[in-house]
Amino acid sequence: MYEPGPPRTTSVGESVELSPRIPDPDGTYRWTVRDAPADSALATGDGPDPDAAGPPSPATAVGGEGPSTPSPSSAVLRAGETDRDDDPVVHLVPDAPGTYALALDAPDGVHRQRVRAFPDERRDAAIRVPAADLPVDDDEVDTVSLLWPHNENRLALDRAERDGDEWVASVRVPPGRHGYGFVPNGDRSAAFHGECEVPGPGRPRLSLDATVVEDGDSAAGDDSAGRDDPTGRDRLRLTAGVEPAPAVDEVERGGDPDALDATFLVDDRDADPETVAAIESRADGRTLSVPLDDLPDSVRIRAVPHGDRYGAGETVRIETNGDASESVEVSDPNPTPEWAESPTIYEVFVRSFAGDTLPTTFAEIERRVEYLEHLGVDALWLTPVLASPTDHGYHVTDYYDTAADLGSREAFESLVDACHDAGIYVVFDLVINHTSRDHPAFQLHSAGVDAYADHYRRTDGAADVTGIDWAELGDGDVPDYYFEWGRIPNLNYDSPAVREWLLDVVDEWAGVVDGFRADVAWGVPHGFWKEVADRVPDDVLLLDETIPHDPFYGEGEFHRHYDTSLYETLRAVGRGDEPADAVETALARGEWLGFDDPGAQMRYVENHDEDRYLAEYGRDALRAAAAVTFTLPGAPMIYAGQERGNETYRGPIRWHDGDNDLTEFHRELAALREDEPLLRQGEVAFDGRAADVRVVDGDAERVVAYERTPPEGDGADDPLLVIVNFAETSATVAAPEAVESDLFAGDESAAEDDGEGGARVAVDAVAVLR
Repeated sequence: MYEPGPPRTTSVGESVELSPRIPDPDGTYRWTVRDAPADSALATGDGPDPDAAGPPSPATAVGGEGPSTPSPSSAVLRAGETDRDDDPVVHLVPDAPGTYALALDAPDGVHRQRVRAFPDERRDAAIRVPAADLPVDDDEVDTVSLLWPHNENRLALDRAERDGDEWVASVRVPPGRHGYGFVPNGDRSAAFHGECEVPGPGRPRLSLDATVVEDGDSAAGDDSAGRDDPTGRDRLRLTAGVEPAPAVDEVERGGDPDALDATFLVDDRDADPETVAAIESRADGRTLSVPLDDLPDSVRIRAVPHGDRYGAGETVRIETNGDASESVEVSDPNPTPEWAESPTIYEVFVRSFAGDTLPTTFAEIERRVEYLEHLGVDALWLTPVLASPTDHGYHVTDYYDTAADLGSREAFESLVDACHDAGIYVVFDLVINHTSRDHPAFQLHSAGVDAYADHYRRTDGAADVTGIDWAELGDGDVPDYYFEWGRIPNLNYDSPAVREWLLDVVDEWAGVVDGFRADVAWGVPHGFWKEVADRVPDDVLLLDETIPHDPFYGEGEFHRHYDTSLYETLRAVGRGDEPADAVETALARGEWLGFDDPGAQMRYVENHDEDRYLAEYGRDALRAAAAVTFTLPGAPMIYAGQERGNETYRGPIRWHDGDNDLTEFHRELAALREDEPLLRQGEVAFDGRAADVRVVDGDAERVVAYERTPPEGDGADDPLLVIVNFAETSATVAAPEAVESDLFAGDESAAEDDGEGGARVAVDAVAVLR
C-alpha cells in the first residue's frame, strides 16, 4: 500500500510535506486537489506546479520587505525537488484556514490525504543588534546573516540590513522566545547570539480519554447521544481534555481558556470518505460520541487542541469485534516501550570510552559493561558506530557496515548481547539527515550519475559559505547543508529512492538494537518519522534530537525528546544568571510549548556536543544539576565521564584518575530512582509543602524544592519532598512537616525535629524527604 499516512495538521503559511509510504522509486505518482477552503487559491483538479519545486522559503523575511504571501496555486502546492515528471512528494503551504483534501494516484490505486490548516500563527517582529555588539570591527563587516531554526539554520539565506548604527532583520514568526545568531561575513565563530521575543500565547495541550457508554446510560454526560440516536445504542465516547498554556512570563503568556476546543480527525486509511464524515459529524465540542455499530472494525481517531493557537494531537486506535461494549479495545497506535517509560540513559562517545591508552573497540566497550551494570543504568546510547572517516562518526560513509576501527558487525552484536545479559538496552545513533560527502552516493551524485541525481538537496550557490569549488548540477547550484557543515550534505527526502534506502537502513538495525536516537531529527520530514514509528517494532524506543524543543515530534513519531528547556535553565543556574527555582519555569516552558507529558522528556546537563558542566560551573553545581535530572519526571541521561569528573567534552574517560565520590553520587541517584516509583512515575509540584520550604542558613537563591506526588487516583505512596542546593556550601532548610527520613542521605541524614511539627534539614547537594 502506498497510502500517504494519517491526516495532517498545520497552520497558514507553514509547509507540510506529503508523500506515499513504502515508496517505490519505479512507480508513478500524481497528486491533485479534491477540495480546498473557499478562500484558498487552490481549486479542485489543481496539481503541483513544477516551477515552484521544493519546500518554500522559510517564513522569515529580512530587509523590511515582509514575507511573500503564497497566492498563486503553484506557491500553495509545490512539486518535490526532483528531476521526475510525476509528483511522488509535494509540499502544501496553506494560504487559508480550513481542510484541504488531496488525492494521491499511486500504482495500487487512489488514496486520500487531508490537511487541516489552522489560522496563521506568525507575527511581525524586528531583530535589532547594534553594530558595535558584533565581535568584528564595523569596517570589516560586509554581510550579516540571520541564523536560526526558522530558516533551518542555513547561513547566508537571510540577510540583515544596515539601519543607522544597527543591523536589522524584519521577520514573521510565531509567539515565543526564539534564539538567533547574527553572523558577520558567514563566520559562525564570530556570531552575536540573542533572543527574539514575540508576545503571544503558548500552545494548548490535550489528553484523550476513551470510554464505552452502554445502552441507556445517559447519565454519563453524553447529552448528544439521545438527540442523535433516540434508539439508544452502546457507543464510544472520546473526551478531549484541553489545557491552556501556562503564563510563563510577560512575553510568553497563556492563551484564552474560553477559546479552547478540539477537532476530531478520523484516519482516512481506515474508512471511506462517507464513513469518515459521518463519524466526525458526531463531534460536539470536545466530545465525540459514536454508536459502536457505526464504527469500522479498526479505526484511528485523532483529537487536536486549538484556540488562539493549535497544539499537538493525540491518537487512539479503536477495535470493535461486534457492537457489544465488552468487545471494544482502545489502544495507543505508537506506545512507548515499557522499558523506556523512565530509563536511566548512559551516553558513550564511543572512541574515547576505553581511556587514554587503549583504542576503543566494541570488544573493549563490552569488557566494561560490568561498570554500566554497577552504575545502575538501564540503556546505553552509543554515538555512531557505522563506517565514517571521523572520530565522532556523524559523517557516515556506509549505513550497512560498522566502522573498521571499532570492529565487525559480529563484534557489535556481541556487545549488544552482553548488554542484554546485564539487563541494559542499547540505543543506536541514527544519522539519516545527511551523509558524509565521502559517501559513494554523494560522489556519484556530484559526478552526474543519473541514478543519484535526486539523492541530495541542492540550493542557490549564492548562499554557499564553504568556499568549496562544488561540482554544479544546475545553473549556479550547490549542495544544501546546515550551518557551515559542508562535509555533510543534506539528503533529499523528496526522492522516493532516498526514502526507500533509508527505511531499509531503519529495518536493517531495528532487529539488532533496542532504540534509535535520531540525529538532527529536525532536518528530516515529519511524514518520514511517522512512517518510521509505524514501521519499527513496538518495543523499539525513538528518541529525537530536536533543537529547539518541539512537541510535534511526539505526535505519532518519537517517544522521548531532548529537554532543551531544562538544559538551558540548568546552565543558567550554574552560571548564576538564574536562581535555582528557575527549574519550575523550565518545566512550565515545556508546557507552554505544548508538551502534555513531562515524563516524555530526556533530562540532561551535558552531552557530546556541549562543554562539560563541571568545567564550566564546578563540582557542587554539577551534583545539584544531576540531582535535578534524576528527581524530575522523564528519563535522566548521564554523558560518559560526567560521573568520573571529566572536563573535556569528548576526551578519554578518566578511569585511573577519576572522581570516585562523584561516580558514587551518580550511582546512588540511579539506585534511589530505581527504588522509589514516585521518582519515575509521580507528578511534580512546586506549590504546597515545597513552597513552604525556607532556607534558614545558606544561599536561598541556590536552593529549589519540589514535591513528587502519586499520579491522580493513586495514593499508594507517600509524597516525596525534594530539595536541591546548587551552592558550594551546605544549606539548612526548614521543612513544614516532620521528616521520617532523607532517602538520599540514608543513615547519614541530618534531619532534626524542630519541635513545632516541622524539621530542620541539612542539604549538601540534594535531599529526598519522606
